[in-house]
Amino acid sequence: MRKLGAVLTSMAIMAMTVVGNAGAATKGIVIDGSTTVGPIAKSFAAYFMKKYKVPVTVSESGSGNGAKSLINGSCDIADMSRSMKPQEIAAARARRINPVANVVALDGLAMIVHPSNPVRNLTAAQIGDIFSGRVNNWRQVGGPNFPIVVIQRESNSGTQETFKDLVMKGRQVVRNAETQASNGAVKNRVSQTRGAIGFVGFGYLDASVKKVAVNGVFPSAATVKNKSYKLARELYMYTNGRPAGMVGKFVDLPKTPDGKRIIRELGYISRY
Repeated sequence: MRKLGAVLTSMAIMAMTVVGNAGAATKGIVIDGSTTVGPIAKSFAAYFMKKYKVPVTVSESGSGNGAKSLINGSCDIADMSRSMKPQEIAAARARRINPVANVVALDGLAMIVHPSNPVRNLTAAQIGDIFSGRVNNWRQVGGPNFPIVVIQRESNSGTQETFKDLVMKGRQVVRNAETQASNGAVKNRVSQTRGAIGFVGFGYLDASVKKVAVNGVFPSAATVKNKSYKLARELYMYTNGRPAGMVGKFVDLPKTPDGKRIIRELGYISRY
């Protein structure tokens, strides 16, 4: 993932440049939503614009806001790192929008700590206890005598929703948890904070943080695919109805050789 940071930045700049110069001659594709899916969408956008000469804009406002954008008709594709909620589907149908989930890639929520932390494994129950505040010192889970700093995502994040569903099981995150706005921000904060623990999408892992096994299993392409890693999930691009035309070509990219290559290069896991 870190290798492609500069590439993604240039892709984003290119995307905005193409859109700005395209005018009304060609109808573009508008994408909004998940910061986890964002790197895939941006790389796909650069590839798509080069191949088809169709402008594509990508915004990363979070899965919840992506769903809202699809519902109110302000985007063609909603990037989401979770499934749409029943109330979101109901709101969409009330506006004659038919949300269809298109799986883009597979992902695992990676639990991360500071590189100096000797803890290598946590059970799902221990993670829940840490994030609920029941456990607040690393010594309680086999680590050093040092206070735990809990890092979470914002409430409209699909990554946060997935974590709460898979780990918290109805419990609330401790009130003094720090909130960060993106996977990258969580990673940066954990990398700079000795006692920190957080979670990021699998594609965001790099040497600046240390990944921790969950129930004895580390996140990897193999363990996410075979579901032995507990915190595995699917990543989506939601469309209004079955995608057709250029939107259909875009959401079908994960099934193509080039799409699979892009997904792997970004550190995500191809489903197809």
